[in-house]
Amino acid sequence: MHAGTFAPPVRPVGGARAVRALLLVLAVLAALVGVSLPAAGPANAAVPDRWGFAYLDNPNPPLGYVPDPSRQWGSWPTPAANPVKVDQLGTGSYVVHFPLIAGPGGIAHVTAVSRTGSWCQVRSWGTAGTGQDVTVGCYRPGGAPEDNRFTVLYTTSSGVPSPPGGSYGYVFANPTGAVVTQYNSAGGTNTVGPGGTGIWKVWLPGLGQSTPVGNLQVTAVDATAGARCKVADWSPSATGQTVVVACFNASSAPYNTRWTLSYSEKRAVHGPAFPPSSFGYLWFNGGLPPGTNYNSSGAVNTLTGSVPYTINLPNVAVPSDTAQVTAFGPGPDYCGLATPWNRSAGTVNLFALCFNSSGSPIASRFFTAYTSAF
Repeated sequence: MHAGTFAPPVRPVGGARAVRALLLVLAVLAALVGVSLPAAGPANAAVPDRWGFAYLDNPNPPLGYVPDPSRQWGSWPTPAANPVKVDQLGTGSYVVHFPLIAGPGGIAHVTAVSRTGSWCQVRSWGTAGTGQDVTVGCYRPGGAPEDNRFTVLYTTSSGVPSPPGGSYGYVFANPTGAVVTQYNSAGGTNTVGPGGTGIWKVWLPGLGQSTPVGNLQVTAVDATAGARCKVADWSPSATGQTVVVACFNASSAPYNTRWTLSYSEKRAVHGPAFPPSSFGYLWFNGGLPPGTNYNSSGAVNTLTGSVPYTINLPNVAVPSDTAQVTAFGPGPDYCGLATPWNRSAGTVNLFALCFNSSGSPIASRFFTAYTSAF
């Protein structure tokens, strides 16, 4: 039985054609979970070599804008004296400059912070001088570019030995399923198999456990068009994790695009563990499976409400910090943060908000992850 067996009713999207497309996605999804992928390959081990995160708190930043200092940090020397900067390239288009972490590879994630159904995606990332630039695009429902707030992170890992306990891996894949870059803390080689338009099956060998543990995050990567990606299904096993990724265009039709996926078990969303000593994550799939509700302090995270959801993570509120949200389920629903997280008496409060294909708030399912830099 798959971890994601709870399924809300399918909502019609844009008439009969879109309904037929969505039914096809569901059929492909059901078939994909039974398909085998190549076995594990050579070994790696793991902590991130370079990383950075930020929250753009001003959707119309001037050139060289330094976003919220309490919600940005990175692995470069003296981050407080060498801050992240953001330039706006056009409506809904931004480049985030992470200083002093130039180099190839890695992945990026982004989450919109909006109550209006806007979403954000990664357009590209790469070395720029001595730094790493991540380009972000944001859109309103329907697909028109829109200025927006968002959280963003970049991270890359290689064969540096990792602390014991937990596991971590990531994939950056092309529409064909070709893996551009990947990482696996258990030493395996992550693989991707395409399953029809807008559907891919990911195999993460050696990570996790036979029951649901850990957290998943997925982000669309498209340089030219609005796209949204999510976790459509998740099947844990004793030998690794099978994850189905689904992507949609701005009209909520299945869509082939690039995307990034990361998996973290007892690790922060960007890969490391202890430090940071303050992080946590939660999966809401209609319930809260214990192994997917993790708090590094040993406390229990809780969830209340629905539109938006309030996630309380006790004893981990330590700036500088960041958060990401990814929707779960087969349809075109998507999720983000309604507002920035707040911190009160050591507790972090995250406000996850999900939307249907037309951008209306709904109750839905999602993964969320929070981490401090420390």
